[in-house]
Amino acid sequence: MSAADGQEEDHPISNGTQSMPAAQVEIAVPQGSAATFARNSVLSTGRVLVTALIAVILPAYLTHRLPVVTYAAWVLILQVSAYVAYLDFGIQSGISKYVAEYEARNDKAGSSMRASAGLALMLVASAFGAVLTLILAWQVPRLFSQMPASLYRDVRISIIFVGISVSFGLLCSIFSSIFFGLQRFTVPIVLTIVNRIFYTAVVIAAVAFHRSLAVMGALVAGVNIGTGLLQFEAWRRLARTVRLSLHGLDMVVVRKMLLYCSSLAIWTAGMLCISGLDVTIVGKYDFGQTAFYATAVLPTNLLTAIIGAAFAPLMPTASALNVHRSPVEMGAVLARATRYATALLLATGIPLLVAGYWILRIWVGPTYAVHSIQFLRILVIANILRNMGMPYAAMLVATESQKIGIAGAVAEAAVNVACSIYLVRHIGAIGVAYGTLIGSFVSIGMHFTVNMHYTKAKFAVSRLRLIMAGIVRPTLIAIPSLFLVRSWWSDSPPAINLQSWLAWALCTSMLVWFAALNTEERGALIRLAGMLPQRTHKL
Repeated sequence: MSAADGQEEDHPISNGTQSMPAAQVEIAVPQGSAATFARNSVLSTGRVLVTALIAVILPAYLTHRLPVVTYAAWVLILQVSAYVAYLDFGIQSGISKYVAEYEARNDKAGSSMRASAGLALMLVASAFGAVLTLILAWQVPRLFSQMPASLYRDVRISIIFVGISVSFGLLCSIFSSIFFGLQRFTVPIVLTIVNRIFYTAVVIAAVAFHRSLAVMGALVAGVNIGTGLLQFEAWRRLARTVRLSLHGLDMVVVRKMLLYCSSLAIWTAGMLCISGLDVTIVGKYDFGQTAFYATAVLPTNLLTAIIGAAFAPLMPTASALNVHRSPVEMGAVLARATRYATALLLATGIPLLVAGYWILRIWVGPTYAVHSIQFLRILVIANILRNMGMPYAAMLVATESQKIGIAGAVAEAAVNVACSIYLVRHIGAIGVAYGTLIGSFVSIGMHFTVNMHYTKAKFAVSRLRLIMAGIVRPTLIAIPSLFLVRSWWSDSPPAINLQSWLAWALCTSMLVWFAALNTEERGALIRLAGMLPQRTHKL
């Protein structure tokens, strides 16, 4: 996962409305948790699409206006500062999970106690983040010995500004976690969009007026702090039914929250090793390739963010469903969620593989396209592969089974870092990409060979069914691209004529429609788009 920025399914559950006799209820839109999940998933995905658009615009501007070495330094500033965000240690997920669970039980006091315990833990994490920021800034010359010494001062100052603001944002993130737990995604999504718009505006302004990296860092810090204050104000006005107080904390609840988050902390450390260290490793061992590698990382991070946003409602939804639903029903949720995730990963990732060179050329120019395409293709495949297990991981967290995933997270992280460091020393920055790919095989392999053995009581679904229905079936989407692989897997422009491009696009789209979705799902999407009259359903 990216260091920058969250986590499904279809069973009706009480949505807090007053019950009525079945014969009297006629509706045109599905109600309950399925409708809530669908609405929140659309909102979350919309947020990522908006922020993705912003994220595409900014690098295109910076790569054309900044020298390669300066852009590389700015990328490393953001990467190092983002390490503070990993100190969340699963506290945000814990707050969302427990708020969702206790709200499903209509226990306001219980949700408030858990949120307050999360506040106490996040205060400690935020303070530690400030200390970590100062240490990282101090160690810049040792971390990036190949960086021009003239940049050290500005890089250090900028890291302090951005890192301290991220620490403050970490504390304020508990307010958004409460909204996620309440399954009211609109407020945190709007605030995220506001943050990205202002972040982009201040960075573009700083570069346009030829300001230093230190000034850019100070402006970004101001935006982060302002967003944190808006999160607090949103909670104060709209979600104070979930109360936050350090007075009279129940230490039993704090310990339970800490125990829950301790397993997620190991996951978080694993995520840091998997997706948070790659650019830093390139910066240390092959600084000249840092800007090009970071350019390839951004589209893959956006791909991960899209799938993460689409499935962000899964964790709180599954937490609420787990209160009422059987293991067989939860297994059906997992199988369908995995199919959706695989289809979405392929539908967003395949265009980056086949047309990646032209996308990069249009986006950041020919120089970056030539140097970045080799990294991009490997990273896209790695991200598709490892994120096929995202729904499974989210449901582990939702059902308090996250300890089961620790071995897989540790194994992937260890393999990823070890292979990346070994390979970067022998073959340069491309070795870091291969290290990520090798780690992704370990990740998905651990899910199916080890983890699923211990979750039969939670999700009653066979491995064969999950593999065939959840992964193999939607993977048919890739068939047209495999036929053309010799034409597009090269550093030069793909040797594909217009007719082949059109045939590829048509066949891939048809497979997305027919292989990834069943008849019922296709009909639901058509009705949702207004192409057919919507039926009424009696409850």
